[in-house]
Amino acid sequence: MSLPPDRSLRALIEPLLREMRSGRQWIDRSVVLVFALLTGLVVTAFTALAELATGTWVALQGSGWTGALLALVWTPVLTVAVLMWTRRFAREAGGSGIPQVLAALHDDTPPERVAALVSPRLALQKLLLTCAGLLGGLSIGREGPTVQVGAGVMLGARRWLSPGSGIDAHDLMVAGAAAGVAAAFNTPLGGIVFAIEQLTRRRDLRHSNLTIAAIVLAGLVSISVFGNESYFGALVVPVLDWSLLAPGLAVALAAGLAGGLFSRLLVLCAQGGSDRVSRWRAAHPLRFAAACGLAVGLIGLVTSGATAGAGYHPTRALLEHGDDGLPPLYTLLKFVATWLSAWSGVPAGTFAPSLAIGAGLGQDIARLAGLAGRPESVALVALGMVGFLSATTQGPITAFIIVMEMVSGQAMVLSLMACALLSGAVARLVSPSMYTEMAVLWGMPRPAAGLAGASPHSG
Repeated sequence: MSLPPDRSLRALIEPLLREMRSGRQWIDRSVVLVFALLTGLVVTAFTALAELATGTWVALQGSGWTGALLALVWTPVLTVAVLMWTRRFAREAGGSGIPQVLAALHDDTPPERVAALVSPRLALQKLLLTCAGLLGGLSIGREGPTVQVGAGVMLGARRWLSPGSGIDAHDLMVAGAAAGVAAAFNTPLGGIVFAIEQLTRRRDLRHSNLTIAAIVLAGLVSISVFGNESYFGALVVPVLDWSLLAPGLAVALAAGLAGGLFSRLLVLCAQGGSDRVSRWRAAHPLRFAAACGLAVGLIGLVTSGATAGAGYHPTRALLEHGDDGLPPLYTLLKFVATWLSAWSGVPAGTFAPSLAIGAGLGQDIARLAGLAGRPESVALVALGMVGFLSATTQGPITAFIIVMEMVSGQAMVLSLMACALLSGAVARLVSPSMYTEMAVLWGMPRPAAGLAGASPHSG
């Protein structure tokens, strides 16, 4: 039986009138969106400053032997300076930043600890310290730190929200962290998937539509500044046939093993131990950081700066040309330089360096398969990127979506997805979740054995 026309019209109008009368709710939503806009602006400024820092170091290192030797001294000196500031004024800014956000998102983390791990003030220090590390030529990225920066900026909205808004610190941090990823990589969909897979599993967001709107808005800020282009350009993929099955499988397995080893190294180094090196690091952290900086500087010297920074230019060259004359053992040296940079204790993201290591690994297997310089090698480079990133983060869906958006790789959707899933599965046999283990070091309660594969903050 149909309703009378007047009752049908009233049923349609009443929800709209209720929304219009709830003025405070609209103010709260506007506050969140304003802070999402601010997050996008901060991440955009972070990107520009990081690129300036990396470019300055490259110019110094490339200005003849005098500049190269000066850079060799500059790297350990700046590494020590960054670590000194971090240890004295911003201890929670050390490392990637993603584990800190995971620890802050845990339901059992006290509010005062949340404020120490994620805050607007810490976000500013994280931004500047990461750029200082890039200025020193360390093999680090800004994307992991961007997660902590975005969460910190977004958390600043809490003081402007009404008590009855229903928007809590958890929702704000998730929105800010994911918005940071979206703006950093110019991958709005990747930011949303990162929030779902890495941050909010087994917990429903109370304001999911508002969170997604905040992520998209931050991504739009980045697009408006840097243009609507893929991070690594458009991937030109040849026709893929069964001849690439064996090389592709080799890339997935090698990326899973290497990525799992990389994660295990970082976790063990962060946890410390009773060995001589760990004891020396604990007793003399600044000397240890200087030694790490010197080793990274030497690697940068022998590779003509190819291993410094996030690795954007070598990765893009491999995707565009298949082979750009990178130095021998580039993949291994980038792996070691990234490991030492993180081990030094400075704020250091491993997201983008993981893509560079994976790209080098894919190129190495292309050489072994006799595909170097051929169009097919580009496909193996892309598989190496998604495989190594999936292995290190143990977030295969996030890795697949982000890499697909970064290279406009829609033509390789199934191949990228399969590689991400296989590499992630192999990595789990080698190492536990790097982010979970490090989040425990920042105070997050260790998940129960039965929830090992669940989100670290699921209650």
